[in-house]
Amino acid sequence: MDEQNQPLPEVRQPLLVRTLSEWRTLALLGGPILIAQVAQMANGVIDTVMAGHASARDLAAVGIGSSLWMPLFLFFMGLLGALQPIISGYHGARLHDRIMPATWQGLYLCAAGSVAMILLLTNVQPVLDLLNLDAPTATITQGYLDAFSWGVPALLLMTALRGLTDGLGHTRVIMAFSVLSTLINLPANYVFIYGKLGIPAMGGIGCGWATTLSNGVAALAMLIYLNRSAAYRRFHIWSERAVPDWQGLRYILSIGVPIGFTIFVEASLFAVVALFLAPLGPVVVAGHQIALNVVSLLFMLPLSLGMALTLRISFLMGAGAPDTARLNARSSLILAAFVALVFASLLFAFTGEVAALYTSDPAVRAVSTKLLMFAALFQIADVIQVTCISALRGYKDTRIPMFIMLFSFWCLALPLGWVLTFRDWLVPAMGAPGFWVALTAGLGCASVLLGSRLFLFRPGRELFR
Repeated sequence: MDEQNQPLPEVRQPLLVRTLSEWRTLALLGGPILIAQVAQMANGVIDTVMAGHASARDLAAVGIGSSLWMPLFLFFMGLLGALQPIISGYHGARLHDRIMPATWQGLYLCAAGSVAMILLLTNVQPVLDLLNLDAPTATITQGYLDAFSWGVPALLLMTALRGLTDGLGHTRVIMAFSVLSTLINLPANYVFIYGKLGIPAMGGIGCGWATTLSNGVAALAMLIYLNRSAAYRRFHIWSERAVPDWQGLRYILSIGVPIGFTIFVEASLFAVVALFLAPLGPVVVAGHQIALNVVSLLFMLPLSLGMALTLRISFLMGAGAPDTARLNARSSLILAAFVALVFASLLFAFTGEVAALYTSDPAVRAVSTKLLMFAALFQIADVIQVTCISALRGYKDTRIPMFIMLFSFWCLALPLGWVLTFRDWLVPAMGAPGFWVALTAGLGCASVLLGSRLFLFRPGRELFR
């Protein structure tokens, strides 16, 4: 499997043949990642739909609870995501003796992150008080988070082990166990939310227990697989445990903290935009959420290719093939631009039809149709920036890209969006489209800066530690 998913480059082939070969490798790596991402997104959809059928209050509580745990998880997911380029680099360099020590340092960070996340999620009452929730909704929200917290160690454990499996080029592993988690979550929600098999109906709180159960079973199954699979037997996962090593931990943190913070910055920006749009009324907010959901779904493909690009570039750098890594980084921008143009064209052509899939309300449909036209342009900039930043992560260059994203989003897009939406200072107040124009401008700025960084970046001699 190693040789199939992460082959060594053949530099004597013509440029076009090499490029197409590398794109094929990205597809082999990225296809399973895409399925895993969709499966993880499906869990959120399942929770929302099934909680909504219980009651509006349960739906609200699950939505609020998800908005509280998701940013925390995204931060730790980014932090532990540093394991993927690190292990992929070791794999490319055939330094297999360094893979398990790095994995164990990730597992120690996983344990520390689990403790921090559990403490935060089980003590959110001050936040709920600030939101002025009514007592029943606040009670369900806290109950949902308390139940969800029991599954946090399993969730982060799978994230850390993904660094090992993806880093070795085995992206089908996380795909399989992500799908397993989704398949368990659906019937578990039915049992816990509505009260079946002798279990009392829990409503929204049941979503938390269902997620904990599905994550726990998937994590346990993944551990059993890694312990018994012939592909991982040579790494002696459990018999060669490494003690905590500050240098190894610091190396992971130096790469992972900027990744986690970058993801957190992006996720929190969209939450703030939704809050800013709230005074414009529920119709505008609903139209905005539809446009955002469509963009998020379309983003799964370029995001998956970007994650595959990170793995491939780090592998090639470890294998001592910087020229092929550079070819990958630059040619992937062509592929990304093609994908972006296709998606943008489809959105332009079928905005009304897409909006109709989400709502039958004429007012909401009108707003979402208009915003989807702006979202098409947003999509182009978003695809290019994620390709650039993914390539840089393959080079383990994460600190400067973090500052670029912070500037582009919070120093440019957010204030510009507020001005375009509510003020007549630059143009007549645009309403909700103003934020989409600003977000596109912010992503455009990020694409230019990250692209410049990528083309000018020259990795040092120390490609891995």
